Amino acid sequence: MLVADYHNHPQAHRTDLPYSPQVLQPWADRARDLGLKDIALTDHDRYKAGFCFDEISKLQEANPDIKIRAGIELDNDPETSADGRNWVETNWDQLDFVLGSVHFVKGFAFDHPNYIAEYDKHDINDLYRDYYAGIKAMASSGLVDSMAHLDLIKIFKFFPTEDLTELYHEVLDLIKAKDLSMEISTAGLRKPIREIYPETKLIEMAKTKAISFTIAGDAHAAQDLAHNYDKLEALLRQLEINEVAVYEQHQRQMISPFL
Repeated sequence: MLVADYHNHPQAHRTDLPYSPQVLQPWADRARDLGLKDIALTDHDRYKAGFCFDEISKLQEANPDIKIRAGIELDNDPETSADGRNWVETNWDQLDFVLGSVHFVKGFAFDHPNYIAEYDKHDINDLYRDYYAGIKAMASSGLVDSMAHLDLIKIFKFFPTEDLTELYHEVLDLIKAKDLSMEISTAGLRKPIREIYPETKLIEMAKTKAISFTIAGDAHAAQDLAHNYDKLEALLRQLEINEVAVYEQHQRQMISPFL
């Protein structure tokens, strides 16, 4: 079993689940059942109205056997991201961990099935380049600790027809230069792509560049914590990734991922 899960959404993309003991305690209970020792709560910045540092502190006090990190997922939503960035800047010292992500290219939410027809309006290579331009902008923001699901753009099995290896190197070199971590996530296993994010090639490239990794399941319900972690553990062992990153007040610590 693995010991950390650093991408979780207690509010489940809803506005009627503000942080409270009733909302948060099931996450601690499930983490304990699974043997997780360190978890980060990372709702999207657009749902910050329901976020409460005091509730996270109370949850930590009630569950001292589990490290519970105050986190947020900062993305590039054209309607909310500017406000989200201001919130992160204002609350930086209270946050433990910020994930950076990109969910919009060419003005549409590319990972939402309602907008899948938008892909037909664009050259797939341009979409990939736009996606990674967004990744580079987020990595350069100075407001994130780790980059989430680095090839989320593959979610519906639309792949570039050009060799983008040079672009991948540029992105990873920037992540390294900014001293960020990169997430390895099982979320793709429950999406149409049915693969871990990012693909093994990108993980191997990042490992060669000595980029640190956070690990995650991207759960939107407590029972989904650490989902498919058996497959993630197998991949980490296969790639000889014997340390992963955890964060406290944005300070990275490297630990063994294995119990």
